[in-house]
Amino acid sequence: MTARPRLVRSIPFWILLAGSLASIAVGAWLVVDKLTIMNTTLLDGTATGVEVYGGQSLITVGAALIGAGLVGLVATLFLGVLKSFVPAAPVEVVEPIDWTAEEPAAVEPAEPVVAEPVAAEPVVEAEPVVDEAAPATR
Repeated sequence: MTARPRLVRSIPFWILLAGSLASIAVGAWLVVDKLTIMNTTLLDGTATGVEVYGGQSLITVGAALIGAGLVGLVATLFLGVLKSFVPAAPVEVVEPIDWTAEEPAAVEPAEPVVAEPVAAEPVVEAEPVVDEAAPATR
């Protein structure tokens, strides 16, 4: 058993992988959907400015989402490769407890330890400071 959890049990790893796949899927859907709409409306002659110019910008957004998802997938694969190169920490082997052995008797100190009494210093009350330059208030 290793001291560190495996990469498969790492929640941030799975969030990165799922987020990357979701980003690729949404980006691909945007690109394919808007390209299909643009092609059909341009070929029919019924294209409007919203479908043509808005479709171009949404295709650009979809391409950016695909790119971000691919970067996330590469990062996920890179983390997997790096994790395989990191050696696992050695596990300390502990001997099993012998429950049949009797407990040793409690060891009492040879001489009782007594602390020396400490004398406390007397408390001196300070007199209030009066500022004579300040005007008196009533």
